[in-house]
Amino acid sequence: MRLGVLDVGSNTVHLLVVDAHPGARPLPAHSHKAELRLAELLDEDGAIGPEGVDRLAATVTDALQAAEDKGCEDVLPFATSAVREATNADQVLARVRDETGVDLTVLSGVEEARLTFLAARRWFGWSAGRLLVLDIGGGSLEIAYGIDEEPDAAVSLPLGAGRLTAGWLPGDPPDPADVRALRRHVRAQIARSVGEFTRLGRPDHVVATSKTFKQLARIAGAARSAEGLYVQRALTRKALEERMPELAAMSVAQRGGLPGVSEGRAGQLLAGALVAEGAMDLFGVEELEICPWALREGVILRRLDHLPAERAALG
Repeated sequence: MRLGVLDVGSNTVHLLVVDAHPGARPLPAHSHKAELRLAELLDEDGAIGPEGVDRLAATVTDALQAAEDKGCEDVLPFATSAVREATNADQVLARVRDETGVDLTVLSGVEEARLTFLAARRWFGWSAGRLLVLDIGGGSLEIAYGIDEEPDAAVSLPLGAGRLTAGWLPGDPPDPADVRALRRHVRAQIARSVGEFTRLGRPDHVVATSKTFKQLARIAGAARSAEGLYVQRALTRKALEERMPELAAMSVAQRGGLPGVSEGRAGQLLAGALVAEGAMDLFGVEELEICPWALREGVILRRLDHLPAERAALG
């Protein structure tokens, strides 16, 4: 069957179309995305303003048309931290539902972490042993750890690259004092959760998902995305620490000229790098591997897991 997963994230609205059936890996067939950066469009009260809501409704409408054009049998729509934490979330969801017919499922941060962990587990398999999975989004940082398909520990922290950039790094290039203050804030937030994971023992394999980690790995010398999903890509803490002074001194335009960094994400790269560096340091991670699958694939895999029971119930 052909499924679409509609991800209303803090940075982008992304429709991923896949051909899938239970017991097989989902095969990407089409990708349709628009950068809205909702995490940066919150007003002083934490609400998504009228312009942001208008753009969101229009973008969801466009994504639905793309799903129809590509022959999707079903679309799985969900929203993450930017909508979840908006003070007018109920009004935003109602507006999208009224204008598009889409009833967005708002995932909790822990649900995000668990579904991302499922995707990483399926990608790397049982032989990877105990996994520690890190994911930096636009609005939050998800961390999950475990040996099965359900993690033994999962948390979500308000340390997304878009959120932190908007709230802590107004300058271009940023003021060194602001960078230092953000570094302290990030590490203090992560440190509160480290004990919950370290008591479970050291992981056998550390994995990272998300655009932020992919870009940081590319800057540090990992293979280009054009070389395919199955090329192993890694990021070492040493390589990241060596690039931090350079990233902190760059303007947004200069970061946008780095290999693998898109113009739309260049402004968030420094904040994301500070989160990545802090997480790797505090968790004692010397090297991690980039996982091509993340939250969207986790949503699809969970749906496929439930599909046989749904079909049986229908007779």
